Parts: sequence; C-alpha cells; structure tokens
Amino acid sequence: MKMLPDHSLWGRTEAAGLARSRFVADAAGRLDLQGFAKGAGAATTLRGQSVMISADRQLPAVQALLALDGVARRVLLCPPDLRPDDVEAVMAEANVDAVVGDGTGPAARAGMPMQPIPAGPQPGRTNATEWLLFTSGTTGRPKLVVHSLASLAGPLQEGPAATDLVWSTFYDVRRYGGLQILLRALLGGGSLVLSQSGEKMGEFLHRAGQAGVTHLLGTPSHWRLVLMSGAADQVTPQYVRLSGEVADQVILDKLAAAFPQVAIVHAFASTEAGVGFEVKDGLAGFPVSYVGAAGMAAEIRIVDGSLRLRSSRTGSRYLGDRGTLADADGFVDTGDVVERVGDRYLFAGRREGIVNVGGQKVHPEEVEAVMARHPAVQVARVFARSSPVTGAIVAAEVVMRSDAPAFATVRDELLDLCRSALPPHKVPASIRQVDSIAIAPSGKVTRPRA
Repeated sequence: MKMLPDHSLWGRTEAAGLARSRFVADAAGRLDLQGFAKGAGAATTLRGQSVMISADRQLPAVQALLALDGVARRVLLCPPDLRPDDVEAVMAEANVDAVVGDGTGPAARAGMPMQPIPAGPQPGRTNATEWLLFTSGTTGRPKLVVHSLASLAGPLQEGPAATDLVWSTFYDVRRYGGLQILLRALLGGGSLVLSQSGEKMGEFLHRAGQAGVTHLLGTPSHWRLVLMSGAADQVTPQYVRLSGEVADQVILDKLAAAFPQVAIVHAFASTEAGVGFEVKDGLAGFPVSYVGAAGMAAEIRIVDGSLRLRSSRTGSRYLGDRGTLADADGFVDTGDVVERVGDRYLFAGRREGIVNVGGQKVHPEEVEAVMARHPAVQVARVFARSSPVTGAIVAAEVVMRSDAPAFATVRDELLDLCRSALPPHKVPASIRQVDSIAIAPSGKVTRPRA
C-alpha cells in the first residue's frame, strides 16, 4: 500500500479549521468536531484492512469514515437499503476483513459480527484508502465503484468559498450525491445537517431551519416533496441545487418562485464519472457550448445521443469482474440521453428507462415534464404497462394539488395537453390519481416494471 502524508479526510478537515461551532448532526444526535478530535483512537487492528461501515443512521457512518480514512486499506460505505441477502456476496467481492458499525444496518441484519465505531481519529493516517461506493442501479446487486479521496474531493474547489456555512441534503452520505455534500461541508470549514429515514418533510425542514442551514441540495423529486409539504418557508437557504434526475423547467421555475432571492442551480453527476457540470442560468438542460469546451471541469461528448464525461473525478474502476467503467479514451457513458433543441441540450431520460411502444421509444421523463405543466399537478410518474398488441403502453400517475378541481376534469385536460405536445405513441393510455409517489433511497422516482 502506498504510504502518504496525512491527507486523510480527517487531516483535511482539521486543516480547514475546527471552530467550536462546527458539527455534523441528524435528528437523533450531534457530532461536535472539536470533541471528536479529542476522542480515543486505539482501534489499530483495522490498519490496512478492508472495512465495511454498516449503520442505519448516517451520523455513525460519518464518524466511522472520519476515523478510518487514511488508516484502512479500503472502506465500503454500505447504504441501509442493501438487501441482507446480498451482504455476504458484497463482503466477498470487497474482500472485507471487518465490519464497523453501531449494531444496526444491513450487516447486522445479516448476522455479521461487528466492531464498534472508534471514538476519535486513528493515529498514523498514511494509507491511500480506497472508497467503495454503490451505483444507483435498480436491477440486481449494484456495482461497486472504486474512488479515492482525491477523485471525490476534486470538484470541491468550485463550490462557495465562504466558511462557516451550514450545509444540508436529502441525499444519504453513503451514496455519491450525499458524500459530495459531506465533503463540501467538512473540507470547506462548514457544518452539516443530515436528513433521517422516516422523518417527515416538515419536521426535517424545521430542524434544518433551526440549525441555520444556508445550502440545501437534493434531487428534483426531493424538491417536489419540499414544495408539496407546505413547509418550504421553514428554511431560508442562500444556495439551492438539484441533481440526480432530470430537472425540468417546471420544477426550476417553482423553486425560483419559492426562493426568489436564491440562484437555483442544477448539476449533473454520476457515481462513476463524478461531478460533470453545473448550470446556473435557471434553464433546463445545458448550453451546447459546454460540449468540447476548454476549461470545463469535465470534458463532454455526445455519442449517439448519450452523454459521456471524462475528468480526474472519474472512479478508477468497478470492483471485481463487473465490466469496464470507461471507454478506451477515458470517457464514461453515463446512460443519460440528451436531445439538441436550438442552442441547448435537453435531457430526455435514462437509456435503461425507455418504454418501447410497438418499436417506438418513449422516455418517461419527457412525458412527465409535459404533465407537470398542468397547474393542478404536484408530481407525475410515467411508466410502462404491458400490452398484448404493442408490447408496452405508456401509463401515468399524478399527485394532485389540494385545491385541484375534480380529477376527471384534470385527466381530460392532461390528455389534451399531452396530445398537443407529444406524438401519439407517447400519450399516456391511462392516467390515475394517487396520494403519493414512491422515491427510492437514492432520491429518484421508482417506476413499476411492465
């Protein structure tokens, strides 16, 4: 293992300054960074080992990561939704030597022995620790992407330069999006307020507001839930960002109206390719000028309509025999399909999510964006439904605003809206009203399979 000076996460967090007020907190606890610096550090049996971090709450996982980066050979950040049946296979793939946690999480549910989380930073943080992150795939056991602190922290110089910020996110810090926010907070001299599974949106926003959150980030689906909660006024952020899903013009406009003094930013990133770019002009998609432009954080190519990225932020490889992460030129195929409209590329959706209607392709996100224009619709979900004639048809569900007119009227108006904006094969064959739409732990809308 290559030996390095103390450029570990904790070493860099210390270098950013440990003011008495700096903290990481969730609904059940608070990690004071000055206090953590004084904690005991005797768990040297983990030096050079491959360690899985398993806990249901995010805060214990943060503490374990701070203690072990630079000490362990490898850390596997295990999200709480990993199926217990997959734990043993994941541990074998990652050559896990030990599990660290608080007695909860997937490893505990799978009956694996567990060591306690160190109470403070470990001494001698000189290992170049590998960080293993799960992709957000929805079918089968997700792949593990190998990153380093250097590749994960690469984009952070582009964030706000001010210190003493209070960050917060709806993401889980054990996935790429949430981890980026954790690193921005720790390495930028700020604090972080974590969300908690099962916490009501209004309660979380109140807690974030009480903590003085200045920077709040999540997927478009998260932000739709914020607007639906009626509690958006509980927070007064200086910075609002969306990523992880297509940010259509409707959600961007609604956030601009809800937070009129704030620049609404949306970004593109993936676990494999890292952070690609940010868009700050308030418009959906991104300018054509980004493609092939010099000086961009990531090089961008469009190949057969698919967005591809190359940068120093890219993970080094998939762990095990799980395929090739990048092509021969170092570009990662993100699987996101874009279409050029004038001087802008608009996101059509995920290639893997295409609905095939009699041989004609439909991106659910495109149909959802049209339906979201209706003032009575809070959120829409589009998915495939089996058809004996065409193989699949387009189906839709909508959550209505509380002051919406009768659903029958809205349904007819939605169909008219879709017919005027979309070709016939993309118009939903059925639309039904639902009370809520499920969101995966990654913050993305879950779609029923045909």
